[in-house]
Amino acid sequence: MKRELSEFIRREITFTASLVTVREVDITPDLKQAHVYIGVMGSPEDQKQAMSELHDHRARLQREIGKRVVMKFTPHLHFKLDTAGERGDRVLNLLAELNLPEDPPIEEKK
Repeated sequence: MKRELSEFIRREITFTASLVTVREVDITPDLKQAHVYIGVMGSPEDQKQAMSELHDHRARLQREIGKRVVMKFTPHLHFKLDTAGERGDRVLNLLAELNLPEDPPIEEKK
C-alpha cells in the first residue's frame, strides 16, 4: 500500500515543497483506517500546502488504492505530518555543538 500510494502521489499531485514522501503507513487491525505519515522537505508554508493538497485529494487516492491494492476493505486515509527527520537533525546539531572530549585511542593487546 505504501508503494502504490507513494507512486500515485508522486505522479498525480504537484507540490511547492522540494520533496514529499510517504514515510510510513499504519493500518488498523480491522483494515478500515490507515494513518499515512508524510515527510515534507521545505518551509512550514510548503508543509501546510502539501498536507492541504493531500487532504483535498484524499477521496481520489482512496479510490485508486482500492483499484490497485487487493484488500477486504479500502481503508480511510488519514494524513499526518511526520517531523521525525527534523527532530533527528536538531538532536544531531545539538550534539555537534557540545564540546565533548575525544575518546583516547584504543591500544591493541599483543
